[in-house]
Amino acid sequence: MISSTDGAVTAAPLRTSFRWLQLVMGIVCMAMIANLQYGWTLFVDPIDHAHHWGRAAIQLAFTIFVVTETWLVPVEAWFVDKYGPRIVIMFGAVMITLSWVLNSYADSLPLLYTAAVLGGMGAGAVYGTCVGNALKWFPDRRGLAAGATAAGFGAGAALTVVPIAKMIAASGYQSAFFSFGIGQGLIVLLLAFFIQPPRISIPPKKKRLNLPQTHIDFTPPQVLRAPIFWVMYLVFVMVASGGLMTAAQIAPIAHDFKIADTPVSLAGFQMAALTFAISLDRIFDGFGRPFFGFVSDTIGRENTMFIAFGTAALMLLTLSTYGHVPLVFVLATAVYFGVFGEIYSLFPATCGDTFGSKFATTNNGMLYTAKGTASLLVPLASVISAAYGWKAVFVVAVALNATAALMALFVIKPMRRSFILGNEAESASTAPAPAETRAKTGTA
Repeated sequence: MISSTDGAVTAAPLRTSFRWLQLVMGIVCMAMIANLQYGWTLFVDPIDHAHHWGRAAIQLAFTIFVVTETWLVPVEAWFVDKYGPRIVIMFGAVMITLSWVLNSYADSLPLLYTAAVLGGMGAGAVYGTCVGNALKWFPDRRGLAAGATAAGFGAGAALTVVPIAKMIAASGYQSAFFSFGIGQGLIVLLLAFFIQPPRISIPPKKKRLNLPQTHIDFTPPQVLRAPIFWVMYLVFVMVASGGLMTAAQIAPIAHDFKIADTPVSLAGFQMAALTFAISLDRIFDGFGRPFFGFVSDTIGRENTMFIAFGTAALMLLTLSTYGHVPLVFVLATAVYFGVFGEIYSLFPATCGDTFGSKFATTNNGMLYTAKGTASLLVPLASVISAAYGWKAVFVVAVALNATAALMALFVIKPMRRSFILGNEAESASTAPAPAETRAKTGTA
Protein backbone atom coordinates (compact mmCIF):
# COMPACT_ATOMS: atom_id res chain seq x y z
CA MET A 1 0.00 0.00 0.00
CA ILE A 2 1.09 3.59 -0.73
CA SER A 3 -0.32 6.78 0.79
CA SER A 4 -0.87 9.77 -1.47
CA THR A 5 -0.21 13.39 -0.48
CA ASP A 6 -3.77 13.82 0.78
CA GLY A 7 -3.54 10.70 2.91
CA ALA A 8 -5.63 8.46 0.67
CA VAL A 9 -4.55 4.87 0.22
CA THR A 10 -3.96 3.78 -3.34
CA ALA A 11 -4.20 0.30 -4.80
CA ALA A 12 -0.45 -0.29 -4.83
CA PRO A 13 -0.73 -4.10 -4.81
CA LEU A 14 -1.95 -3.94 -8.42
CA ARG A 15 1.44 -2.49 -9.41
CA THR A 16 3.63 -4.86 -7.46
CA SER A 17 4.67 -8.48 -7.75
CA PHE A 18 3.36 -9.36 -4.29
CA ARG A 19 -0.06 -10.45 -5.48
CA TRP A 20 1.61 -12.75 -8.03
CA LEU A 21 3.60 -14.34 -5.21
CA GLN A 22 0.35 -14.92 -3.34
CA LEU A 23 -1.09 -16.53 -6.48
CA VAL A 24 1.90 -18.86 -6.88
CA MET A 25 1.73 -20.02 -3.27
CA GLY A 26 -1.97 -20.72 -3.67
CA ILE A 27 -1.25 -22.77 -6.81
CA VAL A 28 1.34 -24.88 -4.98
CA CYS A 29 -1.07 -25.52 -2.11
CA MET A 30 -3.69 -26.64 -4.62
CA ALA A 31 -1.18 -28.98 -6.28
CA MET A 32 -0.55 -30.63 -2.94
CA ILE A 33 -4.22 -31.57 -2.48
CA ALA A 34 -4.76 -32.68 -6.10
CA ASN A 35 -4.01 -36.35 -5.48
CA LEU A 36 -6.84 -36.59 -2.97
CA GLN A 37 -9.19 -36.45 -5.96
CA TYR A 38 -7.24 -37.16 -9.14
CA GLY A 39 -4.89 -39.77 -7.74
CA TRP A 40 -7.74 -41.71 -6.14
CA THR A 41 -8.48 -43.79 -9.24
CA LEU A 42 -5.05 -45.46 -8.91
CA PHE A 43 -6.04 -46.87 -5.51
CA VAL A 44 -9.51 -48.22 -6.32
CA ASP A 45 -8.58 -51.60 -7.81
CA PRO A 46 -5.63 -52.27 -5.41
CA ILE A 47 -7.95 -51.64 -2.44
CA ASP A 48 -10.56 -53.93 -3.99
CA HIS A 49 -8.00 -56.67 -4.60
CA ALA A 50 -6.83 -56.44 -1.00
CA HIS A 51 -10.25 -56.37 0.72
CA HIS A 52 -12.83 -57.38 -1.92
CA TRP A 53 -15.24 -54.63 -0.92
CA GLY A 54 -16.39 -53.98 -4.50
CA ARG A 55 -15.83 -50.91 -6.66
CA ALA A 56 -19.17 -49.30 -5.83
CA ALA A 57 -18.52 -49.48 -2.07
CA ILE A 58 -14.98 -48.14 -2.48
CA GLN A 59 -16.12 -45.34 -4.81
CA LEU A 60 -18.59 -44.25 -2.13
CA ALA A 61 -15.51 -43.00 -0.27
CA PHE A 62 -14.76 -40.76 -3.26
CA THR A 63 -18.30 -39.38 -3.14
CA ILE A 64 -18.04 -38.77 0.61
CA PHE A 65 -14.75 -36.96 0.04
CA VAL A 66 -16.15 -34.67 -2.66
CA VAL A 67 -19.37 -33.96 -0.78
CA THR A 68 -17.47 -33.07 2.38
CA GLU A 69 -14.91 -31.05 0.42
CA THR A 70 -17.53 -28.93 -1.29
CA TRP A 71 -20.43 -28.60 1.12
CA LEU A 72 -18.22 -27.44 3.99
CA VAL A 73 -16.48 -24.76 1.90
CA PRO A 74 -19.04 -22.02 2.79
CA VAL A 75 -18.42 -22.71 6.49
CA GLU A 76 -14.64 -22.68 6.01
CA ALA A 77 -14.98 -19.52 3.89
CA TRP A 78 -16.74 -17.83 6.82
CA PHE A 79 -13.69 -18.58 8.97
CA VAL A 80 -11.47 -17.14 6.22
CA ASP A 81 -13.45 -13.89 6.16
CA LYS A 82 -13.33 -13.67 9.96
CA TYR A 83 -9.84 -14.95 10.85
CA GLY A 84 -7.90 -14.80 7.57
CA PRO A 85 -6.64 -17.56 5.22
CA ARG A 86 -3.59 -18.68 7.21
CA ILE A 87 -5.32 -20.55 10.03
CA VAL A 88 -7.79 -22.22 7.66
CA ILE A 89 -5.05 -23.52 5.34
CA MET A 90 -3.08 -24.80 8.34
CA PHE A 91 -6.18 -26.69 9.44
CA GLY A 92 -6.48 -28.10 5.92
CA ALA A 93 -2.86 -29.29 5.96
CA VAL A 94 -3.44 -31.28 9.14
CA MET A 95 -6.65 -32.83 7.83
CA ILE A 96 -5.25 -33.99 4.46
CA THR A 97 -2.29 -35.58 6.24
CA LEU A 98 -4.52 -37.44 8.69
CA SER A 99 -6.75 -38.57 5.82
CA TRP A 100 -4.10 -40.35 3.78
CA VAL A 101 -2.32 -41.76 6.83
CA LEU A 102 -5.65 -43.21 7.95
CA ASN A 103 -6.23 -44.60 4.44
CA SER A 104 -2.95 -46.48 4.73
CA TYR A 105 -4.28 -48.30 7.81
CA ALA A 106 -7.94 -48.64 6.80
CA ASP A 107 -9.03 -52.28 7.06
CA SER A 108 -12.78 -51.62 6.98
CA LEU A 109 -15.16 -49.49 4.95
CA PRO A 110 -16.18 -47.28 7.92
CA LEU A 111 -12.51 -46.40 8.45
CA LEU A 112 -12.10 -45.67 4.72
CA TYR A 113 -15.16 -43.41 4.82
CA THR A 114 -13.85 -41.61 7.93
CA ALA A 115 -10.61 -40.89 6.10
CA ALA A 116 -12.67 -39.53 3.19
CA VAL A 117 -14.46 -37.10 5.55
CA LEU A 118 -11.15 -35.85 6.97
CA GLY A 119 -9.68 -35.49 3.48
CA GLY A 120 -12.74 -33.59 2.30
CA MET A 121 -12.54 -31.17 5.21
CA GLY A 122 -8.86 -30.53 4.50
CA ALA A 123 -9.16 -30.23 0.72
CA GLY A 124 -12.15 -27.91 0.99
CA ALA A 125 -10.34 -25.64 3.44
CA VAL A 126 -7.36 -25.30 1.10
CA TYR A 127 -9.33 -25.14 -2.16
CA GLY A 128 -11.95 -22.60 -1.09
CA THR A 129 -9.40 -20.37 0.61
CA CYS A 130 -6.92 -20.28 -2.27
CA VAL A 131 -9.52 -19.64 -4.99
CA GLY A 132 -11.28 -16.98 -2.89
CA ASN A 133 -7.98 -15.27 -2.16
CA ALA A 134 -7.12 -15.22 -5.88
CA LEU A 135 -10.47 -13.59 -6.70
CA LYS A 136 -9.77 -10.84 -4.16
CA TRP A 137 -6.23 -10.17 -5.37
CA PHE A 138 -7.17 -10.14 -9.08
CA PRO A 139 -10.56 -8.49 -9.70
CA ASP A 140 -9.14 -7.26 -13.01
CA ARG A 141 -8.18 -10.78 -14.13
CA ARG A 142 -10.58 -13.04 -12.33
CA GLY A 143 -10.71 -15.69 -15.05
CA LEU A 144 -6.94 -16.02 -15.29
CA ALA A 145 -6.37 -15.93 -11.51
CA ALA A 146 -9.09 -18.45 -10.69
CA GLY A 147 -7.96 -20.62 -13.60
CA ALA A 148 -4.32 -20.59 -12.58
CA THR A 149 -5.22 -21.44 -8.99
CA ALA A 150 -7.57 -24.21 -10.04
CA ALA A 151 -4.87 -25.45 -12.42
CA GLY A 152 -2.81 -26.40 -9.41
CA PHE A 153 -5.60 -28.75 -8.38
CA GLY A 154 -6.12 -30.01 -11.93
CA ALA A 155 -2.48 -30.53 -12.90
CA GLY A 156 -0.97 -31.08 -9.47
CA ALA A 157 -1.35 -34.83 -9.81
CA ALA A 158 0.44 -34.94 -13.19
CA LEU A 159 3.93 -35.03 -11.69
CA THR A 160 3.05 -37.67 -9.11
CA VAL A 161 0.88 -40.11 -11.08
CA VAL A 162 3.85 -42.22 -12.19
CA PRO A 163 5.64 -42.18 -8.78
CA ILE A 164 2.42 -43.16 -6.99
CA ALA A 165 1.71 -45.94 -9.50
CA LYS A 166 5.27 -47.26 -9.11
CA MET A 167 5.11 -47.13 -5.32
CA ILE A 168 1.79 -48.98 -5.33
CA ALA A 169 3.30 -51.67 -7.55
CA ALA A 170 6.52 -51.95 -5.54
CA SER A 171 5.44 -51.38 -1.94
CA GLY A 172 1.64 -51.55 -1.93
CA TYR A 173 -1.02 -48.88 -1.90
CA GLN A 174 -0.68 -48.49 1.88
CA SER A 175 2.89 -47.16 1.57
CA ALA A 176 1.84 -44.76 -1.18
CA PHE A 177 -0.98 -43.36 0.96
CA PHE A 178 1.32 -42.88 3.96
CA SER A 179 4.35 -41.37 2.22
CA PHE A 180 2.52 -38.98 -0.05
CA GLY A 181 0.11 -37.98 2.71
CA ILE A 182 2.93 -36.85 4.98
CA GLY A 183 4.80 -35.04 2.20
CA GLN A 184 1.81 -33.17 0.81
CA GLY A 185 0.62 -32.07 4.24
CA LEU A 186 3.99 -30.66 5.29
CA ILE A 187 4.30 -28.50 2.18
CA VAL A 188 0.81 -27.01 2.64
CA LEU A 189 1.50 -26.36 6.33
CA LEU A 190 4.71 -24.48 5.48
CA LEU A 191 3.10 -22.28 2.82
CA ALA A 192 0.16 -21.44 5.07
CA PHE A 193 2.40 -19.15 7.13
CA PHE A 194 2.96 -16.83 4.16
CA ILE A 195 -0.50 -16.57 2.57
CA GLN A 196 -2.52 -13.41 3.27
CA PRO A 197 -5.42 -11.44 1.74
CA PRO A 198 -5.17 -7.93 0.25
CA ARG A 199 -5.37 -5.26 2.95
CA ILE A 200 -7.46 -2.93 0.80
CA SER A 201 -10.39 -3.45 -1.52
CA ILE A 202 -9.15 -3.55 -5.11
CA PRO A 203 -11.78 -2.26 -7.58
CA PRO A 204 -12.32 -4.01 -10.93
CA LYS A 205 -11.49 -2.24 -14.16
CA LYS A 206 -14.13 -0.30 -16.02
CA LYS A 207 -16.97 -2.34 -17.42
CA ARG A 208 -16.58 -4.01 -20.82
CA LEU A 209 -19.58 -4.94 -22.96
CA ASN A 210 -18.60 -8.60 -23.22
CA LEU A 211 -17.59 -8.89 -19.55
CA PRO A 212 -20.19 -7.26 -17.30
CA GLN A 213 -19.08 -6.87 -13.69
CA THR A 214 -21.14 -5.58 -10.80
CA HIS A 215 -19.96 -2.74 -8.58
CA ILE A 216 -22.23 -3.96 -5.78
CA ASP A 217 -21.01 -6.42 -3.13
CA PHE A 218 -23.87 -8.85 -2.53
CA THR A 219 -24.01 -10.65 0.81
CA PRO A 220 -24.41 -14.47 0.86
CA PRO A 221 -28.12 -14.28 1.86
CA GLN A 222 -28.76 -11.92 -1.07
CA VAL A 223 -26.94 -14.30 -3.42
CA LEU A 224 -29.03 -17.26 -2.28
CA ARG A 225 -32.19 -15.33 -3.11
CA ALA A 226 -31.02 -14.56 -6.66
CA PRO A 227 -32.44 -16.92 -9.36
CA ILE A 228 -29.29 -16.51 -11.49
CA PHE A 229 -27.27 -18.18 -8.72
CA TRP A 230 -29.39 -21.32 -8.87
CA VAL A 231 -29.28 -21.46 -12.67
CA MET A 232 -25.47 -21.30 -12.50
CA TYR A 233 -25.58 -23.96 -9.78
CA LEU A 234 -27.65 -26.30 -11.99
CA VAL A 235 -25.31 -25.93 -14.98
CA PHE A 236 -22.30 -26.50 -12.70
CA VAL A 237 -23.85 -29.77 -11.49
CA MET A 238 -24.63 -30.91 -15.03
CA VAL A 239 -21.06 -30.45 -16.25
CA ALA A 240 -19.26 -31.53 -13.07
CA SER A 241 -21.08 -34.87 -12.84
CA GLY A 242 -19.51 -36.19 -16.04
CA GLY A 243 -16.02 -35.01 -15.14
CA LEU A 244 -16.10 -36.43 -11.63
CA MET A 245 -17.41 -39.74 -12.93
CA THR A 246 -14.63 -39.95 -15.51
CA ALA A 247 -11.92 -38.91 -13.04
CA ALA A 248 -13.03 -41.47 -10.46
CA GLN A 249 -13.75 -44.30 -12.91
CA ILE A 250 -11.06 -43.89 -15.57
CA ALA A 251 -9.04 -46.84 -14.28
CA PRO A 252 -12.05 -49.20 -14.04
CA ILE A 253 -13.19 -48.02 -17.49
CA ALA A 254 -9.77 -48.77 -18.99
CA HIS A 255 -9.72 -52.21 -17.36
CA ASP A 256 -13.22 -53.01 -18.61
CA PHE A 257 -12.23 -51.86 -22.12
CA LYS A 258 -9.22 -54.24 -21.73
CA ILE A 259 -6.74 -51.54 -22.74
CA ALA A 260 -5.31 -50.48 -19.35
CA ASP A 261 -1.93 -52.15 -19.89
CA THR A 262 -1.80 -51.82 -23.69
CA PRO A 263 1.33 -49.84 -24.75
CA VAL A 264 0.60 -46.54 -26.50
CA SER A 265 3.20 -44.54 -28.43
CA LEU A 266 2.70 -40.82 -28.86
CA ALA A 267 5.13 -37.96 -29.56
CA GLY A 268 8.13 -40.15 -28.82
CA PHE A 269 6.75 -41.44 -25.52
CA GLN A 270 5.47 -44.93 -24.81
CA MET A 271 3.65 -46.18 -21.74
CA ALA A 272 0.59 -48.17 -20.72
CA ALA A 273 -2.66 -46.63 -21.97
CA LEU A 274 -4.07 -46.01 -18.49
CA THR A 275 -0.93 -44.38 -17.11
CA PHE A 276 -0.52 -42.34 -20.31
CA ALA A 277 -4.16 -41.23 -20.16
CA ILE A 278 -4.05 -40.14 -16.52
CA SER A 279 -0.77 -38.24 -17.04
CA LEU A 280 -2.06 -36.40 -20.12
CA ASP A 281 -5.41 -35.78 -18.45
CA ARG A 282 -3.73 -33.93 -15.58
CA ILE A 283 -1.54 -31.87 -17.96
CA PHE A 284 -4.43 -30.90 -20.24
CA ASP A 285 -6.68 -30.23 -17.25
CA GLY A 286 -4.07 -27.99 -15.66
CA PHE A 287 -3.42 -26.10 -18.90
CA GLY A 288 -7.11 -25.73 -19.74
CA ARG A 289 -8.09 -23.96 -16.52
CA PRO A 290 -5.94 -20.81 -16.87
CA PHE A 291 -6.26 -20.89 -20.68
CA PHE A 292 -10.04 -20.82 -20.67
CA GLY A 293 -9.98 -18.35 -17.79
CA PHE A 294 -7.85 -16.04 -19.94
CA VAL A 295 -10.12 -16.59 -22.94
CA SER A 296 -13.18 -15.77 -20.85
CA ASP A 297 -11.55 -12.51 -19.74
CA THR A 298 -11.44 -11.64 -23.45
CA ILE A 299 -14.59 -13.03 -25.12
CA GLY A 300 -16.88 -13.38 -22.11
CA ARG A 301 -17.70 -16.12 -19.59
CA GLU A 302 -20.78 -17.62 -21.25
CA ASN A 303 -19.28 -17.71 -24.75
CA THR A 304 -16.32 -19.63 -23.35
CA MET A 305 -18.64 -22.01 -21.49
CA PHE A 306 -20.48 -22.79 -24.73
CA ILE A 307 -17.22 -23.70 -26.52
CA ALA A 308 -15.89 -25.80 -23.64
CA PHE A 309 -19.10 -27.66 -22.78
CA GLY A 310 -19.79 -28.41 -26.45
CA THR A 311 -16.28 -29.81 -26.94
CA ALA A 312 -16.69 -31.93 -23.81
CA ALA A 313 -19.88 -33.46 -25.23
CA LEU A 314 -18.05 -34.37 -28.45
CA MET A 315 -15.18 -36.03 -26.58
CA LEU A 316 -17.52 -38.08 -24.39
CA LEU A 317 -19.39 -39.18 -27.50
CA THR A 318 -16.05 -40.24 -29.01
CA LEU A 319 -15.20 -42.25 -25.90
CA SER A 320 -18.55 -44.02 -25.95
CA THR A 321 -17.99 -45.11 -29.57
CA TYR A 322 -14.23 -45.60 -29.95
CA GLY A 323 -12.98 -45.70 -26.36
CA HIS A 324 -11.84 -49.32 -26.76
CA VAL A 325 -9.07 -48.11 -29.12
CA PRO A 326 -6.06 -47.32 -26.85
CA LEU A 327 -4.81 -44.23 -28.72
CA VAL A 328 -8.33 -42.79 -29.01
CA PHE A 329 -8.89 -43.44 -25.30
CA VAL A 330 -5.72 -41.53 -24.39
CA LEU A 331 -6.35 -38.56 -26.68
CA ALA A 332 -10.10 -38.23 -26.11
CA THR A 333 -9.78 -38.25 -22.33
CA ALA A 334 -6.95 -35.70 -22.52
CA VAL A 335 -9.00 -33.28 -24.62
CA TYR A 336 -12.06 -33.89 -22.46
CA PHE A 337 -10.26 -32.96 -19.25
CA GLY A 338 -8.69 -30.00 -21.04
CA VAL A 339 -12.16 -28.50 -21.49
CA PHE A 340 -13.76 -29.94 -18.34
CA GLY A 341 -11.44 -28.29 -15.82
CA GLU A 342 -12.44 -24.81 -16.95
CA ILE A 343 -15.58 -24.97 -14.81
CA TYR A 344 -13.28 -24.40 -11.84
CA SER A 345 -12.05 -21.14 -13.37
CA LEU A 346 -15.15 -19.88 -15.19
CA PHE A 347 -17.69 -20.36 -12.41
CA PRO A 348 -15.62 -18.63 -9.69
CA ALA A 349 -14.86 -15.76 -12.09
CA THR A 350 -18.52 -15.51 -13.12
CA CYS A 351 -19.56 -15.57 -9.47
CA GLY A 352 -17.16 -12.73 -8.65
CA ASP A 353 -18.30 -10.72 -11.66
CA THR A 354 -21.95 -11.17 -10.73
CA PHE A 355 -21.90 -10.77 -6.96
CA GLY A 356 -18.79 -8.66 -6.21
CA SER A 357 -15.44 -9.09 -4.42
CA LYS A 358 -16.10 -8.38 -0.74
CA PHE A 359 -17.80 -11.72 -0.03
CA ALA A 360 -16.18 -13.56 -2.96
CA THR A 361 -14.77 -16.39 -0.82
CA THR A 362 -18.11 -17.26 0.78
CA ASN A 363 -20.22 -16.70 -2.35
CA ASN A 364 -17.95 -18.83 -4.49
CA GLY A 365 -17.89 -21.43 -1.71
CA MET A 366 -21.66 -21.72 -1.90
CA LEU A 367 -21.52 -22.17 -5.68
CA TYR A 368 -18.70 -24.71 -5.32
CA THR A 369 -21.01 -27.01 -3.36
CA ALA A 370 -22.47 -27.91 -6.78
CA LYS A 371 -19.44 -30.14 -7.20
CA GLY A 372 -20.52 -32.08 -4.12
CA THR A 373 -24.03 -32.42 -5.47
CA ALA A 374 -22.61 -33.73 -8.76
CA SER A 375 -20.43 -36.26 -6.93
CA LEU A 376 -23.56 -38.06 -5.74
CA LEU A 377 -23.88 -39.40 -9.29
CA VAL A 378 -20.44 -41.08 -9.27
CA PRO A 379 -21.52 -44.34 -7.53
CA LEU A 380 -24.60 -44.36 -9.78
CA ALA A 381 -22.25 -44.55 -12.77
CA SER A 382 -20.88 -47.87 -11.46
CA VAL A 383 -24.41 -49.22 -11.11
CA ILE A 384 -25.45 -48.12 -14.62
CA SER A 385 -22.26 -49.50 -16.17
CA ALA A 386 -22.79 -52.86 -14.49
CA ALA A 387 -26.32 -53.07 -15.91
CA TYR A 388 -25.97 -51.40 -19.32
CA GLY A 389 -22.26 -50.85 -19.95
CA TRP A 390 -20.11 -47.74 -19.99
CA LYS A 391 -21.67 -46.54 -23.25
CA ALA A 392 -24.92 -45.77 -21.43
CA VAL A 393 -23.03 -43.72 -18.82
CA PHE A 394 -21.27 -41.74 -21.54
CA VAL A 395 -24.53 -41.05 -23.40
CA VAL A 396 -26.05 -39.50 -20.26
CA ALA A 397 -22.94 -37.36 -19.76
CA VAL A 398 -23.05 -36.23 -23.40
CA ALA A 399 -26.66 -35.08 -23.01
CA LEU A 400 -25.86 -33.15 -19.83
CA ASN A 401 -22.88 -31.34 -21.39
CA ALA A 402 -24.73 -30.46 -24.59
CA THR A 403 -27.67 -29.05 -22.61
CA ALA A 404 -25.31 -27.09 -20.36
CA ALA A 405 -23.62 -25.54 -23.41
CA LEU A 406 -26.94 -24.25 -24.71
CA MET A 407 -28.04 -23.01 -21.27
CA ALA A 408 -24.81 -21.03 -20.85
CA LEU A 409 -25.45 -19.08 -24.01
CA PHE A 410 -29.22 -18.73 -24.01
CA VAL A 411 -30.13 -18.72 -20.31
CA ILE A 412 -27.20 -17.67 -18.10
CA LYS A 413 -25.97 -14.92 -20.41
CA PRO A 414 -29.18 -12.85 -20.60
CA MET A 415 -30.15 -13.57 -16.97
CA ARG A 416 -26.80 -12.45 -15.61
CA ARG A 417 -26.73 -9.22 -17.59
CA SER A 418 -30.27 -8.43 -16.52
CA PHE A 419 -29.37 -9.10 -12.88
CA ILE A 420 -26.28 -6.85 -12.93
CA LEU A 421 -27.86 -3.96 -14.85
CA GLY A 422 -31.12 -4.14 -12.92
CA ASN A 423 -29.48 -4.03 -9.49
CA GLU A 424 -27.08 -1.25 -10.45
CA ALA A 425 -29.94 0.82 -11.84
CA GLU A 426 -31.94 0.24 -8.65
CA SER A 427 -28.91 1.15 -6.52
CA ALA A 428 -28.40 4.37 -8.48
CA SER A 429 -32.06 5.37 -8.19
CA THR A 430 -32.17 4.83 -4.41
CA ALA A 431 -28.78 6.40 -3.64
CA PRO A 432 -28.96 9.65 -1.63
CA ALA A 433 -28.35 12.82 -3.63
CA PRO A 434 -24.97 14.55 -3.20
CA ALA A 435 -24.89 17.42 -0.68
CA GLU A 436 -24.53 20.14 -3.29
CA THR A 437 -27.53 18.78 -5.25
CA ARG A 438 -29.67 18.69 -2.10
CA ALA A 439 -28.74 22.28 -1.33
CA LYS A 440 -29.77 23.46 -4.80
CA THR A 441 -33.08 21.63 -4.72
CA GLY A 442 -33.80 22.63 -1.13
CA THR A 443 -34.01 19.03 0.14
CA ALA A 444 -32.90 18.17 3.64
